[in-house]
Order: sequence, then C-alpha cells, then structure tokens
Amino acid sequence: MSSHTIALLGPGAMGSAMALRLFSSGAGPIMTNLDGRSEAAVERAKVSGMVHASYSEIVAKCTIIYSVVPPKEATRVAEDVLNAYRELAEVARHDIIFADCNAVNPETIKQIAQLFTGTEIRFLDGVIIGFPPSDNNNPGIYVSAHPDDLSALDVFTEISTKFGLYIIPLKGEGAGIGDASALKMSHAAIVKGTIGICATSILAAQASSPATAEGLLHAMSISQPAFLDIIVRLIPQMIPKAYRMAFEMEEVSGFVGGEESKTFEGIAKLFERVAEAHTSQKGVDGGDVNTLLRFVDESKKTLGTL
Repeated sequence: MSSHTIALLGPGAMGSAMALRLFSSGAGPIMTNLDGRSEAAVERAKVSGMVHASYSEIVAKCTIIYSVVPPKEATRVAEDVLNAYRELAEVARHDIIFADCNAVNPETIKQIAQLFTGTEIRFLDGVIIGFPPSDNNNPGIYVSAHPDDLSALDVFTEISTKFGLYIIPLKGEGAGIGDASALKMSHAAIVKGTIGICATSILAAQASSPATAEGLLHAMSISQPAFLDIIVRLIPQMIPKAYRMAFEMEEVSGFVGGEESKTFEGIAKLFERVAEAHTSQKGVDGGDVNTLLRFVDESKKTLGTL
C-alpha cells in the first residue's frame, strides 16, 4: 500500500482524543470497532473523526492499528485483530503495524506480542504518558520494538508524528518488546501509586475520626503542601478512572515482584473500593468518594491561604 490507513481501537477519553488529533492533522477518517459500545462512546467516536468498521474490514484496509483500551481488554482486542487477519485470503494480506498502547506489564505485553509470531503484523510495545491530546497538551507515546522490527518502528514514528502525535521511540542496546511497558509500570508506580497512598491515608484518617482527617490536612499544610497540590489535582481525576487504575496497579504489582509487590496489591484494592463507591455511593455519609472530595475541597481552601 502506498498510503497509510489508520485504525484506533478504543474510543475512550484517550483514544478518541488521539483519533481527533490524527483526523484533524490530515490522516483521514480513523477506523474503529464500536460493537457493544455505549451511545456515549459511539457519539464520542463520531465527533472525533472515527468511523465504525468490523475487524475484518480493519485488517483488510489498515496499515497502522493503535490499541488504546482498558488494560484488561488488551489481550482480547489483540486476539480479535489476529483472528480477523487469519480469516483474510492470502492474497488480501499485507503488512500491518499493530501498536499496543495499553497499561500492561512487560510479561503481559510479551505474551500478547507472541500471538503475532509468524504473521505479517509487526507488533510494537507502546505506552501513553500524560493527559489526552488537546489544544494545550500532547502526551508522550513511548514505543519499543523487537530488533527485527525497527523499520516498522521508524514507519510508525514517522506517520504518527506527521499526523500530530508525539512519539518517543525507545532504541539502543537491549531495547525490545517489554521496555516501553516497563517504563509505564515504573511511571504508574510513582504517580498512581502516590495517588493511591494519599487516598488510603485520607480514608484511614477519616475512619479514625473527622478530627483526625482535619488534623491530617493541617499537618500536610505545614509540612508537605506540595502533596496537597497533588491531592487537589489528581484525586478528582482518579475517582471516575479507579476501575481502570485497579487493574493497572495489579499489573504494576506483577512488574515489581517480590514482597514489594504487596504494596501495589493493596493500592489496587483501594482503587477497587473507590470504584465501587463511585458506582453505588454506599455509606450513610455518602461513602468514600464524598470523603475524598471533601478533603480535596478543604485542601483547596487551605492552599489558597498559604
């Protein structure tokens, strides 16, 4: 194929924003699969320049496929693409670059990559660091490849950059499948792990007594005000994403290994707890979500006086 046709699987907040950036930069309509998606997801896809297609149509027409889905869906989506590819007639098969841009650990990404062995699909290990593309933001997309697929990595970098994405290829001695995912796990351990520890501590203080939570806020304001800024900025963003972050922390736990992995298993449980509270708003006082948001509101007031 002389030109590139692009598909992006996963019309969530990140995926749809990436598709819009590609579409707005001249990549043409971005193919996706909307089977089983909510009305909101379908509408979001539509306004982002995405068009629905079956997996068979996607593998028949596309040269580059991005997978940007919740971590627990990464393997299934890869299998759906691969199954559709295998159903293509031999003469219809062509080179495809499949970039798995999901928050899974290195072992998981290596298992997914193994599925594509013996096909004409070149597999790339990609991760997204930062918030969705917008007028003022363009997240970094770090990508690594098997040493035999560096030419595919170069093509992916060139085309993605041409159409507005910020690609950082990971090359050099020892680089390969799993390295981008290792970067993501290390980054998530620091950033999302910190959010989880903050949320855990707030909820534990509140469980002791409201006075303890109030005292915690005061203590943070005089000793670590920078953490209050993190709480104000990131906890409200975490709450609706907690269900995804729980699985991501499980992946981080597998990446870290050893006794230290238990830290992230605990944070995963915390995110599950927040996700459940966000869905059901359990508890006589409005539940864990209200507790966290009250602390955020009080933190804002405190920061305004510092």
